Amino acid sequence: MSAEAKHYDVIRKPLITEKTTMASEHGAVVFEVAIDANKPQIKEAVEAVFGVKVKAVNTTITKGKVKRFRGQIGTRKDVKKAYVTLEEGNTIDVSTGL
Repeated sequence: MSAEAKHYDVIRKPLITEKTTMASEHGAVVFEVAIDANKPQIKEAVEAVFGVKVKAVNTTITKGKVKRFRGQIGTRKDVKKAYVTLEEGNTIDVSTGL
């Protein structure tokens, strides 16, 4: 399976935080994904781009906060995260980027 342009539209970027580093110790990798992407699309994209087998995909949507900027009220964007659990023996090095 080769990576196509649509796969790169689904996966935006890997997230590297303290929490995602703890998840990576248990075989999970966390990506920021398109807000309209569903679990089968995310699984297909990760398998195509990184050449690994995906065991499970869990998603969360974080609503954007309301913030003020120079007295004007604005809203940050909503973010969808995908916690991708890999099969045994598969790894992804997210430090290299997409």
